[in-house]
Amino acid sequence: MRASFIAAINQLCSERNVKADAVLEAVRQAIVTAYRKDFGNKEQEIRIVLREDQDMPTVLLIKEVVDEVLNENFEISLKDAQRVKPDSEVSDEIEIDVTPVGYGRIAAQAAKQVIIQKLQESEKQSLYEMFKDRENELLTATVTKSEPNWVTLEVEGMTVSLPWKEQIPGEHYYTGKRIRVYLDKVELTGKGPQLRISRTNANLVKKLLEMEIPEIRNGDVQIMAIARDAGMRSKVAVKSTDPRIDPIGACVGQKGVRIQSVMEEINGERVDMIEWSEDPIRLISTALQPASISAVIIVNAEQHMDEEGRIVKKRAAVFVEEAQRPMAIGKKGQNIRLATQLSNFELDMYNYEELPAFKAKLAELKGEEVEVAVLTGSEGAKEEDEKETKETKESGETKEGVEEASKTEKKTKKAKVEKEEKAEEAKEETKEEVAAEKKE
Repeated sequence: MRASFIAAINQLCSERNVKADAVLEAVRQAIVTAYRKDFGNKEQEIRIVLREDQDMPTVLLIKEVVDEVLNENFEISLKDAQRVKPDSEVSDEIEIDVTPVGYGRIAAQAAKQVIIQKLQESEKQSLYEMFKDRENELLTATVTKSEPNWVTLEVEGMTVSLPWKEQIPGEHYYTGKRIRVYLDKVELTGKGPQLRISRTNANLVKKLLEMEIPEIRNGDVQIMAIARDAGMRSKVAVKSTDPRIDPIGACVGQKGVRIQSVMEEINGERVDMIEWSEDPIRLISTALQPASISAVIIVNAEQHMDEEGRIVKKRAAVFVEEAQRPMAIGKKGQNIRLATQLSNFELDMYNYEELPAFKAKLAELKGEEVEVAVLTGSEGAKEEDEKETKETKESGETKEGVEEASKTEKKTKKAKVEKEEKAEEAKEETKEEVAAEKKE
């Protein structure tokens, strides 16, 4: 092959991001197609040889040596084979040079479209191979075109579209802007590889935290759960595998510098870091911050199927003071919605005054006493209960003791009344005796 041909191959490989072997194979297939169209047929086995010491390709017809020829397209008699190759034997494979005179120019014209098609297929496959193992990764993209509901990006030489539903609400995109996107999935379609990218996926926050915070990257701090309302607020639950490391402090950084860089990358979206807990009650109360939770009752601790085959999700009842209720629910229900996603519990909000009735009703339905986790709030009621319990313990009173004391008190009152009645009767008798003596 000529040096110019080699240079053209290398240029194609560089521009289309494909391998040289794939380009050469495309050239061979194109020449085979052109030869079959002009000189042969589809049943023939054609092999193309490209040698560095030759300017033009060599076309070889492959046939099998047989005693009796049944199909001339891929069989040849021993006698005819020995004319081409004297030492040929039956069952050998023989190569016959059938390169037409002046075939170089003919092949180039006939194979042009085939080569272009093969190059496009090779380019698509190369791009797919480059991205297929990079799913769930963070990619850097540059905005090349911005439309009202569609943004076109360039990711490592590939044009990718970011639909409106994957865009952060309120974010402004302009040509030349560099952003980070989350690669959710890579699909190979008839139009080539399609990259499903997102700016709203919760894993985008996770990957940004891993990139910015060394403790998360090396495993000293683990991200246990993420709940996100893209463009507005995210809640991230983390825990430390090293008792010496404060997970919240490590993520926030000195003066909030670490978490601030993450928030800037996602258009100023607020990111709240909370400490993970295996105790669902504590996790739920923490997830609902900054609201102060009074009590939590776990109504259904595990997800299961009921008798009719319906899914019964995990559920908890949350009790708050009336003043804390708006904060616990959040604007448009955002706070309780994020807490639900984070804890994986369906949360029902009640006023603290409804706790006794709710507890009694739930105990009636379950047929057993319900455990109530009293957290913060209603401190006065809690202190009174503790005081009453303490006084009862100190006086040694039991239920039976109280009843006995009550009976004794009733008896004492009755005896007192009887005594007073007898005194009145004696007093009357004395008065009657004095009146009789006066008459006499």
